[in-house]
Amino acid sequence: MSLEDIKKTTQTKMDQSIAAFKNNLTKIRTGRANPAILDTIQVDYYGSMVPLSQVANVSLIDSRTISVQPWEKNMGAKIEKAIRESDLGLNPAAMGDLIRVPMPPMSEERRKEMTKLVRTEGENAKIAVRNLRRDANESVKKLVKDKLASEDEQKRSEAEVQKVTDKHIAEIDQLVTGKEQEIMAV
Repeated sequence: MSLEDIKKTTQTKMDQSIAAFKNNLTKIRTGRANPAILDTIQVDYYGSMVPLSQVANVSLIDSRTISVQPWEKNMGAKIEKAIRESDLGLNPAAMGDLIRVPMPPMSEERRKEMTKLVRTEGENAKIAVRNLRRDANESVKKLVKDKLASEDEQKRSEAEVQKVTDKHIAEIDQLVTGKEQEIMAV
């Protein structure tokens, strides 16, 4: 593997870490309704557990209410039960074929817990990025040891990898700050 390959691979993996972090952030509850909150819910569909999105259409009615429209009439009760039994603290209400899931307002204490969770997720994402930096630097050192690159190239590569790392960590910090503001907004 060349120095260029190492840089490209590291950049790609760091971008994937950021994407995974963004995905995790969508699942953290804020004061507003977000259909992605229900992504983790599994529903019993003829004996097998499947994600809610595979048995119903999930959308927003307004900023505080999610609607769940089952594709089969007999699935309504099972979906309602799955949402109620999840650890999200939601209380769905069936209205004919439609299931309404109102988002309860969050207390100040709950908002602070959520911001701690966001910070923890952010720290985990930073750790992943730093681990990728370490792996890239070790790969570069191995090339130098095998006499496939010079020490000057090693220093240059390590500096470039550090710049990419700093950029990704700054992006994570920005995402954490944005999510914290979103959670604390009443």
